[in-house]
Amino acid sequence: MNVTAVYILSASLLLVAAVIIFRIFIRRDYFRRGRLTIFSSSLQALIFFVYGGFPSIYLPDDWPVSHMNSVLRFIGLALITIGLTTLLIGMFYLGIARSLGQQTGILRQSGLYRLTRNPQVLGCGLYITGFALLWPSWYALGWAILFIPMIHLMVLTEEEHLRREHGMEYERYIERVVRYLGFPKKG
Repeated sequence: MNVTAVYILSASLLLVAAVIIFRIFIRRDYFRRGRLTIFSSSLQALIFFVYGGFPSIYLPDDWPVSHMNSVLRFIGLALITIGLTTLLIGMFYLGIARSLGQQTGILRQSGLYRLTRNPQVLGCGLYITGFALLWPSWYALGWAILFIPMIHLMVLTEEEHLRREHGMEYERYIERVVRYLGFPKKG
């Protein structure tokens, strides 16, 4: 089996594992307990750890690419910096325990959460896009694209939980604030 076939198989298996973990285990914990157990949190962390390890397995060894256009390198590094900053600000503003699904209660609607309902997801997406630009290859493109369905599965599961927990307050929040990125909604 060649490297591309192994890559596609590995990515497919990771996506199947994400479906099982996000839509079965995590969904069940949110429904039964209103928060995640240590087991489900660990499974979620494992999915993202494996996903994060893909570049070290499949991408070329010559990183960062020394012959890369300096403008592209600047854009890649800027996206990584902005993404990581957005991710950390969102995580700390929401609270580490809430970010990991261990605590519930407050629906944050200010700060970054007034611009997007998922600033941590947006930050992580920018971070990944920056790395994919710095390590240009079909594998990097596949890695960046794989993030989209994986993270969307997680977001859908969290949204179900937030609808049950916050009811109409969350529905009004959805009406005002975009899920990921886009123009602010009216109202």
